[in-house]
Amino acid sequence: MTFYTARQNWRPNPPFNSRDPMRRLLLCLFTLLLLAGCATPSPGPDTTGRGQWNAQADRIEALDEWRLAGKVGLRTPQESTSANLDWNQRPYHFRMLISGPFGAGRSVLEGREGRVSMTSNQGRFEAENAEALMEAQLGWSLPVSSLDYWIRGLPAPGREHEVARDNGGFPVSLHQDGWEINYLDWTQTSNLWLPRRLVMTYDEIRATLVVNEWQTEAVDE
Repeated sequence: MTFYTARQNWRPNPPFNSRDPMRRLLLCLFTLLLLAGCATPSPGPDTTGRGQWNAQADRIEALDEWRLAGKVGLRTPQESTSANLDWNQRPYHFRMLISGPFGAGRSVLEGREGRVSMTSNQGRFEAENAEALMEAQLGWSLPVSSLDYWIRGLPAPGREHEVARDNGGFPVSLHQDGWEINYLDWTQTSNLWLPRRLVMTYDEIRATLVVNEWQTEAVDE
């Protein structure tokens, strides 16, 4: 279950200063599903017969506890950056551990109903939701509340979207909230096919997430 209200018509306003350590840290934290790197594709699901996605769609939608580990980052006209991500999702709680070459070491973004916090060597910051925390610190926000749907190959509920599918019914691209999400690779875990590599674009922002490991249940932190 997602308990945030996503911002629509997102625009970076004002432009961020990538040399400001706090803004750089927050940029990295809240673009943690966005990586401009590359990975060697692995074989995807067999899409020779339609209905394969439909066969697992109910289980994908019901999947509310999971963990993934991978590489994340972002490419903008101003900079490129990347990091490692460990994301643990539960029905009413998420925790994202971000580590890598950001100059910030280890950072944690954590959310429960009605409250989101970010902890790093810069301190601890809180807000009612991730979008509000971004707005307060950066002056703009990303659709953080949609990402737990997009990473499963689903549109966020209750908002307009367009989905293009392959012959097996698997999503090839998803358009929602001004973002285009392209699904480039899939991996199988616990008899489910889940995205392994996806690219997200919004205007001049290009991002990619490469998942190295999926677990279809949350793990103790």
